Amino acid sequence: MYNGEWKCGKRDGYGIYSILDPKTQEYSRKYCGEWKNGKKHGIGTFRYTCSSVYDGEWRDGVRCGWGKMYFANGDIYEGEWSEDQQHGTGLVQSVNGNQFEGTWREGKKNGHGRFFFSDRGQLYEGFWLDGTAKCGTLSDYERDKAPKPPKYHIPQCQLLDQQEVLTEAQSAFCDPMTSDPMTSDHMTSDPMTSDPMTSDPMTTAPE
Repeated sequence: MYNGEWKCGKRDGYGIYSILDPKTQEYSRKYCGEWKNGKKHGIGTFRYTCSSVYDGEWRDGVRCGWGKMYFANGDIYEGEWSEDQQHGTGLVQSVNGNQFEGTWREGKKNGHGRFFFSDRGQLYEGFWLDGTAKCGTLSDYERDKAPKPPKYHIPQCQLLDQQEVLTEAQSAFCDPMTSDPMTSDHMTSDPMTSDPMTSDPMTTAPE
C-alpha cells in the first residue's frame, strides 16, 4: 500500500510504502521517504527486517550517497554508498566493539584504513585489498582498558651450549702459537743468530 505523492501515474515526491503482514494481517511501513519516477530517490528509510534498517540517500531505487545501515547482527555502517554497496569512505562499528574506518569499494575494504581491536587494545593501520589487510602497522591503543590485552613474553637470553663455548675459549687461550715468545720452544740454537739475552754474537770469539 502506498500513501503519498504521485506524478504522471508514478510515485513521485514524498510517500510511505507499507506491506501487509500475513500473520498479523496488519500493514507495516517498508519505506518512508522521497520518490522519483516510481523509484526510491532522495532521502528515505527502508526496513529490510525488524532489525535491519537503512536510513540515507537513494538513487534510482538503490542505496547511493551517504547513509547509515543497521545490520541484523548488530553491526552499524555509516558512510558512502554506490550501486547498493558500501563504496567510498565509511565507518563500521561491530557489535563486539571493534571499529574500522577507511575506504571501501564494491562492498569491501579497499585502500587505506584503520581497524581498532577493542578487546585487545590494539590499532592496525594499513592497506586493504578486497577486504583483506595486506600491509600496515600494529600498535597498542588504550591497551590498559582492554579486557583481553596481549601478553608480550620476553625470551630468556642464554648460551645454547655453555660447555662448548667454554671449551672453545680455553682452547684459544692455551694455543701454543699464542704463548710467550721467550719460552725454550722458541729459542734458537744457531750461534749466528742474535741471542736476545746477550750482545752482538759476532763479537764473541769461537771456542
